[in-house]
Amino acid sequence: MNKRAIWYVAKGLEFIGMIVVLVGVLISMNEGLVQKDSLASMRYEFIGLGAGGLLFVVGWWIERSVGAR
Repeated sequence: MNKRAIWYVAKGLEFIGMIVVLVGVLISMNEGLVQKDSLASMRYEFIGLGAGGLLFVVGWWIERSVGAR
C-alpha cells in the first residue's frame, strides 16, 4: 500500500475510535439519566472509552509510523 492509502486507513481508525467513544457516552447518558441505572451507565462509558481509545491510538500509531505527523 502506498503512504496515502495507509494515512487514510489511520485517519479512518481515529474517526471510528472517536465515534465509538461518543456512542459509549450517549448510551451511558441514556442509562444514567433516563433508565436511572448509574452502575450500568458507568460500564457502558468505560467500554466505549476503552475500545474507542484503543482504535484511536492504533490509528495514531499507524499514522506516526508512516511519517505523516
